[in-house]
Amino acid sequence: MESQRLRGPALAALRASGKGRLRYGTEGSAELGEDILEAHRSPPILSPQAGWILGRIARSPREEEETPVGSARGEAALPEAPSPDASPGGGPAPRAEGAGVAQRPEKRRDPPSDPEAPAPKGPGIEGILRLYDRIRAAEGEEDLRRRQEIQDLASRAAYGQSWELLQRFDEMRELKSHQEWQELRQEVERSSKEAQGQQEKLKEEHQRRAKLLSRKLREAEQRRLRQEEAELQRREAGQGRLRRLYAAQEELLQANRGLGFEAGQGGPAYAPYAERGNRICGEVSALVRTASERGFPDPADLASADQALLEMRNLVSGLREEISLAAERRKQEEEVEAAAPSFLPQRGFPDPADLASADQALLEMRNLVSGLREEISLAAERRKQEEEAEKAAAAAEKAKNEKNEKAPSSQDPEKDPVPESSGKFRKNGLQLKSDEKTLQWYQQLQDQLDQCVDSFAGLANSKGSQEKKIKMDLQKAVTTPVSQISTRAGSQLKEIFDKIHALLSGKPVRSGGQSVSVALHPEALNFSYYKLAEKFVKQGEEEVASHHQAAFPIAVVASGIWELHPPVGHFLLAHLHRKCPYAAPLRPGVPEGASPEEGRRLLGYQSHDSAPEPQDNFLKRMSGMIRLYAAILTLRWPYGEGQGNHPHGLNQAWRWLAQILNSEPLADVTATILFDFLEVCGNALMKVYQAQFWKMMILIREEYLPRIEEITSAGQMGSFIRLKQFLEESLRRNEIPLPKGFLPPSFWRS
Repeated sequence: MESQRLRGPALAALRASGKGRLRYGTEGSAELGEDILEAHRSPPILSPQAGWILGRIARSPREEEETPVGSARGEAALPEAPSPDASPGGGPAPRAEGAGVAQRPEKRRDPPSDPEAPAPKGPGIEGILRLYDRIRAAEGEEDLRRRQEIQDLASRAAYGQSWELLQRFDEMRELKSHQEWQELRQEVERSSKEAQGQQEKLKEEHQRRAKLLSRKLREAEQRRLRQEEAELQRREAGQGRLRRLYAAQEELLQANRGLGFEAGQGGPAYAPYAERGNRICGEVSALVRTASERGFPDPADLASADQALLEMRNLVSGLREEISLAAERRKQEEEVEAAAPSFLPQRGFPDPADLASADQALLEMRNLVSGLREEISLAAERRKQEEEAEKAAAAAEKAKNEKNEKAPSSQDPEKDPVPESSGKFRKNGLQLKSDEKTLQWYQQLQDQLDQCVDSFAGLANSKGSQEKKIKMDLQKAVTTPVSQISTRAGSQLKEIFDKIHALLSGKPVRSGGQSVSVALHPEALNFSYYKLAEKFVKQGEEEVASHHQAAFPIAVVASGIWELHPPVGHFLLAHLHRKCPYAAPLRPGVPEGASPEEGRRLLGYQSHDSAPEPQDNFLKRMSGMIRLYAAILTLRWPYGEGQGNHPHGLNQAWRWLAQILNSEPLADVTATILFDFLEVCGNALMKVYQAQFWKMMILIREEYLPRIEEITSAGQMGSFIRLKQFLEESLRRNEIPLPKGFLPPSFWRS
C-alpha cells in the first residue's frame, strides 16, 4: 500500500528533523519515565493524516503551482479530522470544516515504485511539523469542542431525565396521595355504612323493645284497671252493704225507741220487750263496729242485721198486738161489767153465745182499725208528695187575689229584726212563722245532735291523759283534712276524701306523725261525726263567706261523706240550722218576754263582748252557709256508687225555694239568701224542673220581688238590686249559667 511504501522516507525525514536530533537526559521523574516506557512499549502508530502529509511531500512542483492563490507558503489546506467511524485502512478522509479552508478533491499520485528514489522537494520538514502541530491543536480543540458538546448533551439529557424523574415522582406522589385519599374515603364510607347499619339495628331493637314495653305497659294498665274496677265494685258493694247496715241500725234504733216508749206506757209487764230490744240494738251496734274495723261489712253481717231487724219488727208487732189485746180485754171486761147489771140478775152469768158475740165484735173492730191505719198512711204519703206543689200554686193564686190589698210593712229590720210574736200566722197570704213540719224536722235534728253530744260525754269530759290525747288526735285528724280542701287538683281532693272515709270506717290513719283510729275508744266514732259536721259548717261560715268558689270542693266532699256515713249529714244539717236557721228555712218565734239579744240569737246573729253583730258581717256569714248548703244539694261525689238517690238532693232545694216563697220576706236577708241560693243551684234546678222552674222565676219577679222592695230601705237596696238584675238577666236569656267555681269533669283528671 502507499502508506507502507512511504513509511521509510517519513522515518528518515523525522530523524533528520530538529526534534529528531534532540537528546533527552536519562534523569526525570518516575512518572515521566513510566510515560516514556509506556510510549516505547506501545507499537508505533501513524496518524490518519500521515498519508496526506506524505502525499504533500511527494507532490511535484507542477502540482504545487496548482495550489490556490492566497495559501501561505509552506502551508496547505488541512483536511478535516476523520470521524471516529472512518476506516483505519485508509478510506476516504473526511472533509475539513476549518474556517477559510477550501476543500477540493485531491489528486493523488502514486509514489515512484522505487523506494530508493529521492524524495521530491517540498516546503520542508519544519513547515510540515508546524503544520502537524497546528493539526494536532485543531484536533485537540475539535476534540475539546466535541467533548463539551457531549458533556452539554449529557448534562441536558441528565437534566431532562432528572426533570422527568421529578415529574414522575410528583405524579407518583400525587397518585399515591389520591389513592390514600380514596382508600380513606372508602374506609370512611365503609365505617359510615357500618355505623348506619348498626344504628338501624339499634333502632329496630329499640323499636322492638319499645313495642314490647308498650305492650307490657298496656297489659299492666289493663290489669290495673281491672283490679281498680274490681276494687271499685267491691268497694261499691261494700259501701252499699254499709249503707244498708247503717239504715238497718237507724231503723232498729228508732224501733227500739218506740218500743221503749210503748213498753214504758204499758207498765212493768212489758219490760222484757224493752230489754230484748236493747239487746238486739247492742248486737247490731257491735256488728256495725266490727264491720267498720274491717272496712266494709260482708253479706253475713248484712244478713245478721236483717235478721235482727226482722226480729225487732216482730218484737214491736208482738208488743203492739199484746198491748192491743190487753186493751181489748180491758174494754171487753168494761163492756161486760157495764152490761152485767142488765142480765146478771136475770141469768147470773153470760152464756157461750154472749162470748162468741163479743169475740166477733172484737175481730171486726181490729180489722176496722188496721184498715183505717193503712188508709191514713197511704193518704199521708200522697199528701206529702203533692203538698209542696200545692203550696207554691196556692201562694201564687193568693198573691194575685190579694195584690190590691198590699200594705207597707211597719217593721224596721235594722232596729228590730225579730218577727212579732202574735196570734197571726199569715200576712197577705204569706206565712209569718215557719211551717209545722219544718219545725218538727228542725227539732228532730237538734235532738239527734244533743243525743250525739251525750253519747260521747265520757270522752269529752274525761280528765284522763289518755282520753284527752285520743280526743285531741281525733279532732286534729278530722278537722285538718277539711281545712286542706281546695280547688288545686282533683287527685288531692280524692286523697282528702279517702283519708276522712278511712278514719270514719275504723281504719287507722296518719295524722301529725301518729296513727289515729276511732276504734281506740267506744265513743270516738260519734265524737268524729260531730266534729266533722261542725268543721264543714264552720268552713262555710268562714271560708265560703270570703271566697264563694270554695263552696264547691267542700260541698262535694261533704256530700260524699254524707252518702257513706249518714249520721254526718244529719249532724251537718243540725249545726247548719243552729247557725243559719234560714237554711231550714226557719223563722223561729220569739217567746214572750224574751230580750232583743235572745231574739237576734234565734235568728242567727252573734254577739261579741255583748255587742251586737254588724249587719254586713251577719249577711256575709249567712251568704257563705247558704252557698255551701246549695252546693251540697247540687253536687255528688263522682267516685261514689252513683245509682241511689242523693241523700239530700234537688228535691230538698225545690222544697226550700217553695217554703221561702210561701213566707213573708225579711228585709235585706231574704234578698241576700235567695240570690245566693239561685246563683249556686239555679242551673241544676233549671235542668231538672224546666218549665216549672221558669214559672217559679216569673212568680218571684212579678209577685215576690215587689214584696221585698216594699220592706227594703234605701240603705239595704244592694242585695235587692243584685237579685233583680239576676232575675231579669236569666229570664231575658232564658238560661241560668253555671256558677263560678263549679268543678268541671276535667278537674277530676288533674
